Amino acid sequence: MCPFLVIFMLWKKIKRYFPFIGIILFIYLLIRLKIGEIFKQVLEANKLYLLIALVLVLFYLFFQTLKWHVLARKQKIPIPFQKSFKINLISNFYGLVTPGKLGTIIRAEYLKKYSNSGKGLSNFVIDKVLSLISLFFMVLLLGFIVLREKLDWFNGLTLIYGISIFFLLIAMFLFFYNKERSKSLLKVVYRKLIPQKMKEKARGTFNSFYEDLPKKRLLLEVFILNLISWLVCYIVVYFVALSLSIEIKFIYFIAIYPIATLVAQIPITISGLGTREVTLIGLFGLFGVEAVKVFSMSLIGLFIMAVFPSLIAIFFILKERKKNEIHKIEQGR
Repeated sequence: MCPFLVIFMLWKKIKRYFPFIGIILFIYLLIRLKIGEIFKQVLEANKLYLLIALVLVLFYLFFQTLKWHVLARKQKIPIPFQKSFKINLISNFYGLVTPGKLGTIIRAEYLKKYSNSGKGLSNFVIDKVLSLISLFFMVLLLGFIVLREKLDWFNGLTLIYGISIFFLLIAMFLFFYNKERSKSLLKVVYRKLIPQKMKEKARGTFNSFYEDLPKKRLLLEVFILNLISWLVCYIVVYFVALSLSIEIKFIYFIAIYPIATLVAQIPITISGLGTREVTLIGLFGLFGVEAVKVFSMSLIGLFIMAVFPSLIAIFFILKERKKNEIHKIEQGR
């Protein structure tokens, strides 16, 4: 048997267990740091700071929606901002329960109602790539400027490697942003791997993917909106930190959290559970912050930033399903 086929078969078997890695880490930390102590920290958190964090979440959700809504409008997808906000909440719910937030791709399905599947997919891909690039940019800029004295490995050589990866990401993105270049590279995949009965659909999706793509100068605008979105996100969590009496300068806080967010993007867990907490505990430990406080901060932050909006999203999902059921019943009459 071909060794590559053996590796592929083993990979298919192993990858299904990846999401449990982070969950196991999360449970281990929960037990190691003592559940009772964590709940004590949560219950004793300053309610005023938590209230401020809750209010700021609305601003975070606004910018999180705005960055891809601007992109959608430039793609000539006629969707009102109110609908975009609702779709954003729903996609965040699906992202919450899937590794690497892959479930947020449901947004493309909702956008199909206002255009076509290709445009919805390209909106999702462009937004996610720019989100990752902007996050990487924050890690490089703030990490090197602020944390290089605390982290021995964050030296000039690491910065060179980081910048190289950063520009490689941009180069790959711009390469595939061009339809003709993408077609020349993907035609082998199309000919060899796409079944004959799916070729027509694949061709249509590919063409609609590149339909009405915004000019490249708009990408800078979306990139900046992504940076603002991340900044507001970390301001929310900073107020959570203040509620737990975590004493650390904001500049250090905002340099640490993007690193943990980047690590949490690795699809070996659900919503970054475990991997994010391990990273945060290690980095905040350099500033003398107790592990139990860091874990509690991450737990509250997850609830305020993800779980709470998801509860609202569930309401929208159930309401929509009920509406569809009524529509089907009326059609059946």
